[in-house]
Amino acid sequence: MEYKVTTYEDAIDVIEEIGILPLAPLIPNFPSLNTITLPENWHSKTEFDPWIWRTKFPTDGVAAYGKFIKKKSVLVSCQLLPYVKSVLGYAESVEERYFSGNVSKEALDIYKLISQEEGIDTRALRIKAGLKEKDKKRIFKNALLELQGSIDIVISGIQEKRNEAGEKNGWSSTSFETYDSWAVRNRIDTINTDKEESSMYLISFFSNICSIETLKKIEKIFA
Repeated sequence: MEYKVTTYEDAIDVIEEIGILPLAPLIPNFPSLNTITLPENWHSKTEFDPWIWRTKFPTDGVAAYGKFIKKKSVLVSCQLLPYVKSVLGYAESVEERYFSGNVSKEALDIYKLISQEEGIDTRALRIKAGLKEKDKKRIFKNALLELQGSIDIVISGIQEKRNEAGEKNGWSSTSFETYDSWAVRNRIDTINTDKEESSMYLISFFSNICSIETLKKIEKIFA
């Protein structure tokens, strides 16, 4: 699989064809966004900038985006998303898993805040979670990773920081949304398969586009 992508539309075609697209190399001999695009286009702030595309995909409902696999940023096509969620996620709610000792208190609190304000940006979320202090940055980061790893939340886009006059002022901030909200809003199919059936579906899908060696790596992720 070799691609050279220069436009956003071409990148959409790649995601739909191969199902998942990490931002950086994650799976041996498998494409990533930074290997299929031109280095000079990154951070160019033009329509050809893949750094801008990464949040445009979820904003447009093209693909889910988040640190879903090995704590690394990955785009997942709408076709594969329900199956990836089935394998990496849980049937129980975040709250149920908290009471059974499988979710941290910080992750539960953050999930509740996101569900109350879908699309909340990182800065506001950290303040409302009571984790604004510098020494609590890692706690906040780990809670977000925990929720993304089980696909309870997704990155829904970015919000620009603006001053009182409405002018752009400072760095943009990532915004988060619950998976359920994003899936409903983007008409993601609901499936009735368990983890094993979903795993089999994913392995079958990737067996048609990957080498045997690469497929073995993917099987470890979705087994």
